[in-house]
Amino acid sequence: MAFGTGHHGTTRGCLVALDAICKFQGSRRTAMPRVLDLGTGTGVLAIAAARGLRQRVLATDIDAQAVRVARDNARLNRAAGLVRVCRANGLAARDLRVRAPFDLVFANILLGPLQKLAAPLRAIVAPRGRVVLSGLLKSQANAALAAYRKFTLERRIDFDGWTTLVLRRPAAVVRNRAR
Repeated sequence: MAFGTGHHGTTRGCLVALDAICKFQGSRRTAMPRVLDLGTGTGVLAIAAARGLRQRVLATDIDAQAVRVARDNARLNRAAGLVRVCRANGLAARDLRVRAPFDLVFANILLGPLQKLAAPLRAIVAPRGRVVLSGLLKSQANAALAAYRKFTLERRIDFDGWTTLVLRRPAAVVRNRAR
């Protein structure tokens, strides 16, 4: 009853992006401790991130039924100890504010909500943090990139007419104060 089987082009794109991130993280000694799956649906991405990165993941959805399904799926996939699922409308939930900033955010939703979330999402992504955007038709990718222009495009993944964008927030700028 919730979205996200892993077979849809948007979810597949996110999983391919996650695989590359896991491989990159595996070659480094630094952890990626703060992960958010915004609009989790069935929890597929949250579960994959928790297991692949061996990190806790916060998964949120606006739909109460999706929250129940994601919790059940996390339990069935032995990831319940790593995946916290809560109901949230956008980025206003207390759980998000307490855990921010995030090093990795998945947002596999539609273009309209992604555009509305661009500025508030930037505020909760850590410097050098990544955002994986999906739920985009190929023809909508440039509109999403325009909304997220303060992020740098790292990778574009296309499957079955859908596009996934992997973006990175630049490092915080430190200004040298001359006296």
